[in-house]
Amino acid sequence: MDDTGEQNGVAPIVAAMALSRRYGEGEAAVDALRDVSVEFPGGAFAAIMGPSGSGKSTLMHILAGLDRPTAGSVRLAGVELTELDDRELTQVRRDRVGFIFQTFNLLPVLNAEENILLPLSIAGRKPDRAWFDQLIDTVGIRDRLTHRPAELSGGQQQRVAVARALISRPTVVFADEPSGNLDSKASDDVLGLLRGAVDRFDQTVVMVTHDAHAASFADRLLVLADGRIIHDGAAGSTEEALDLMKSVG
Repeated sequence: MDDTGEQNGVAPIVAAMALSRRYGEGEAAVDALRDVSVEFPGGAFAAIMGPSGSGKSTLMHILAGLDRPTAGSVRLAGVELTELDDRELTQVRRDRVGFIFQTFNLLPVLNAEENILLPLSIAGRKPDRAWFDQLIDTVGIRDRLTHRPAELSGGQQQRVAVARALISRPTVVFADEPSGNLDSKASDDVLGLLRGAVDRFDQTVVMVTHDAHAASFADRLLVLADGRIIHDGAAGSTEEALDLMKSVG
């Protein structure tokens, strides 16, 4: 297992210990995660892959505080998530976590600028205009700020979603199939933005994907099967990721 954060003497941004997640009871019970321990250091880009039903989305949801484990612990920026009530979890997600979804999740009644600033508006915080300007220039949507989602292409909507995830300077960004609804050009653009957020802004990104090409943008690749991590190492080329996935069926 890659214990990069510990090896460098730096506490990891996200750390899970002996995570298990069971859905249902008795003979109908399904173990989505089985005794998973993993750490994610800051300023790095990790991709999580695995066959359907492998537990990759469950792992991300628990790491992000969107679901609770049946057993085990999760620490995010030093905070033990399993000890928090729902209100406290909501505050941690609001203050510490950015989300990017496959379906963009933009509010249709708001324009692009309003969607980007929404996390700050909900938190009652004023935007740092210099940071906002830097973000929108980085994602390349300055000329689309007054447009609503229906007036934007899929790639433009996901650019807005990336800026929204970064606007609050989160501790970690969780991306769930962020390129899944995009054509190859828009997909590469969005993945390049995430890569740039890590390289330029020292952001931490954890991405779930089924796409080996998307995984090749990351620093590190984890592969899950049957609720367990079966590979954890440097992310290589698209071909290497494909070979890994073939080996787990």
